Amino acid sequence: MTKPVASASELARWRDTALSLCDEADRMALAGFRRNVKVSTKPDKSLVTEIDQLIERMIRSRLNGEYRGCGIVGEEEGTEAAGARICWYVDPIDATHNFVRGIPIFATLLAVAVDGELQLAAVTAPALRERWVAWRGGGAWRGAERISVSKVATIEESQLLYGSRTEDMRSGAMPGLDATLAEAWRERGFGDFWGYMLVAEGSAEAMLETGAHPWDWAAPLVIIEEAGGRFTSATGERTIDGASAVATNGLIHDELLYRIGRPPAR
Repeated sequence: MTKPVASASELARWRDTALSLCDEADRMALAGFRRNVKVSTKPDKSLVTEIDQLIERMIRSRLNGEYRGCGIVGEEEGTEAAGARICWYVDPIDATHNFVRGIPIFATLLAVAVDGELQLAAVTAPALRERWVAWRGGGAWRGAERISVSKVATIEESQLLYGSRTEDMRSGAMPGLDATLAEAWRERGFGDFWGYMLVAEGSAEAMLETGAHPWDWAAPLVIIEEAGGRFTSATGERTIDGASAVATNGLIHDELLYRIGRPPAR
């Protein structure tokens, strides 16, 4: 794992900002949840609500006021100040489809990077009344409880989670996914932020996903790593810019990458 590049005072300031933004995002999201909110379809056929847009605008306004000149990479309004040393990643509502359908598994995701290295993350899920925070050298936390990944060391004893089996197989990034899931102790389709948080808490051993974006993966990477796990692409690169993500407790990571990379037996 990389060494921290931010000072303790910087991390504390960013943490305070992230928690304050989470409080406001929670209020805004719950005010619109299971209400008749306006929903639109984006060019990639994913959904966006007026609440997504309002939350991101609120976050951008606050960040631009408190951290003038910082970079911002957000789902709904793109990138500001590309190349800035300090960059915030913003997903106003992760799992918008759940939000639209009245399913309480949705969250606001925030993360901060310095010179490209992710430093701090916050994930807040108001309908679940849960919040996760992590920062370099400070560990990963759910509320006031420090969390850590599991000690399960074999795939045959593991609970494996995934976003969309159909999309993951169609992507070609994980040709051995079906066979690997069949070899595991248990498999479930807990997608979006939720799967990563379950791995960080030790409730599952791995989360596999394709087709997401840097704002989806920035916060989970920090939380997974600070909980003692690993986060890479399906080909093993430590990145949030790839076409896939594999987050594990670390103990099964290399074996899992090998197995999902195997073509199906003929």
